[in-house]
Amino acid sequence: MNLYLPPDYRPMLPTEGMEDAIKLLKQTFQAELAEALSLRRVTAPLFVFADSGLNDNLNGVERPVSFPIKDMGDRRAEVVHSLAKWKRMKLAAYRIPPGQGLYTDMNAIRADEELDNIHSLYVDQWDWERTIRPEDRTVEFLSDIVRRIYGALLATEAVTHRTFPHIPPTLPREITFVHAEELRAEFPDLSPKEREREAARRYGAVFIRGIGGPLADGSRHDGRAPDYDDWSAPTPDGLHGLNGDILVWNAVLDAPLELSSMGIRVDPAALLRQLEMTGCMDRLALPFHRALAAGEMPPAVGGGIGQSRLCMYLLRCAHIGEVQAALWPEVMVARCAEAGVTLR
Repeated sequence: MNLYLPPDYRPMLPTEGMEDAIKLLKQTFQAELAEALSLRRVTAPLFVFADSGLNDNLNGVERPVSFPIKDMGDRRAEVVHSLAKWKRMKLAAYRIPPGQGLYTDMNAIRADEELDNIHSLYVDQWDWERTIRPEDRTVEFLSDIVRRIYGALLATEAVTHRTFPHIPPTLPREITFVHAEELRAEFPDLSPKEREREAARRYGAVFIRGIGGPLADGSRHDGRAPDYDDWSAPTPDGLHGLNGDILVWNAVLDAPLELSSMGIRVDPAALLRQLEMTGCMDRLALPFHRALAAGEMPPAVGGGIGQSRLCMYLLRCAHIGEVQAALWPEVMVARCAEAGVTLR
């Protein structure tokens, strides 16, 4: 457990006013996001069959919460880590045409999460997915999608400031784009997280591309599952990857804050390439992977955007527990209470 409370930190809103603020921000952002990307809302599952291949494997080491289903012969189900693959199946099932997509409220439990100011056992995010054309699998198209999402964030920050004038806007007008390899070359002696810190502090808002693939020195900026984002595609700039993360500078915590992980999804060729690179070819036996490899899934772009993280950033909170109901270690609750911070 790690906890940092800035000296003299005081919440910008009273506890009784926080719920209305959270409601306003969530309603505003999802409306802005839906309009920017032409998305419609759908209902999503809390759990999927463990043998379906639909759950997000994250970095491959996190244990999903699972349980046997009595009325189905004890077939096991898993609480989702995210809906990256499920959404793409729904694009196909709903026959959503290129240029349109869907979004949903995704709720997850990540029991192996290391708890701190921004990490919780409970994950809530807007999971979204959009059908694209094969020719849209480019860095330029990805960058346009990122700018649209950032525009929704700017619009939500403006509403926050109009409603709560004592919370000034801090986001830069434009988001900066940088590749993980460029950060490695500039800061070779820093860890990936330290590079993220330098980039977010320098630019205020940054999209780091190419997360998951090997860099020039053989390392990886961070782990990514091999079967949804395309992190290995060669690009005209001599680099690789059609995915990345949106990070902003959190002045309250004096640290970067990741708000979104997203990317253009793998096509059959990229799926096979990345499964081979990660030694996961056995996944081709799973229903989702078989369908994807056979070309039965539409080309897509998608990602997740943290709901509680967005709220804690825009409301200048020091702890995600100020905007989210979850479970916290007793010592963390006590230390926060001593500092006047109420965890829900």
